[in-house]
Amino acid sequence: MPIVVGIRFHPVTKMYYFDPGEVSDLTNGDPVIVETSQGEELGWVVMPPREVSEDSIKGKLKPILRCADPTDLALLDSYALKQEGALNRCREKVTELGLPMKVIKAEYSFDGKRLVFSFVAEERVDFRELVRVLARSFKTRIEMRQIGARDEAKMIGGYGPCGRPLCCVSWLTEFHPVSIRMAKQQDLPLTPTEISGLCGRLLCCLSYENAFYVEAKKKMPKLGSLVETPQGRGTVRAHNVLSETVTVELQNELRVEMQPGELTVLPGEGQQKGPRQKKRRRR
Repeated sequence: MPIVVGIRFHPVTKMYYFDPGEVSDLTNGDPVIVETSQGEELGWVVMPPREVSEDSIKGKLKPILRCADPTDLALLDSYALKQEGALNRCREKVTELGLPMKVIKAEYSFDGKRLVFSFVAEERVDFRELVRVLARSFKTRIEMRQIGARDEAKMIGGYGPCGRPLCCVSWLTEFHPVSIRMAKQQDLPLTPTEISGLCGRLLCCLSYENAFYVEAKKKMPKLGSLVETPQGRGTVRAHNVLSETVTVELQNELRVEMQPGELTVLPGEGQQKGPRQKKRRRR
């Protein structure tokens, strides 16, 4: 099995595998210079050398070139101090050119050979003139990177409805698909303001407990099912996943909460029927 090293370029971001090559004795937190598709980058070791399966590696591994020295770290710090000024300069030029975009962040590579501006826009933007102006101003390679609403929230930061720092800022390294079906599965209100985060997208935390709800509801009779209970027949009206019970409305309109094991599902009204047959159109 191949030996790899896990590298991150920023805190709370995705980890990438690199080939350690001849660079040995790496430990967590060591700064290293690596080769990427965009050129040389400075990153930090978050997983020391270890063997991984072939299936976990996609494409050819890029190499770790060397350990970063104090000069590299000093360069990184010096260019980091220039990023705020670069951001303001870019925003001024965007306003002058009347471009429909919002620039969120400016970031130099550790050696200053590349300057990346991250922006959000509702549609594609022709920023070729902007790039030419910025290249003349900063005398370095300019890249424009369009990001999504979730990436914007991760860069800016903030607090969620729970009162805690955003998950994407504090610990969530990758975004995972979130669907409205997850909210329905958890019986949450479907009001957009109730299930949306600062980014305006569905809350990432909807996915955290979704698997538990799916598995728990598999063990429960479906809503509307006709069931036999120790108190008589009734209809399932609600699922109480956290307590692992269901609410049954008896024929006398009394509602009781019971364990699924106490119920016997009966055929009849309330059972989900098979797919409807399509009606033939008369000609």
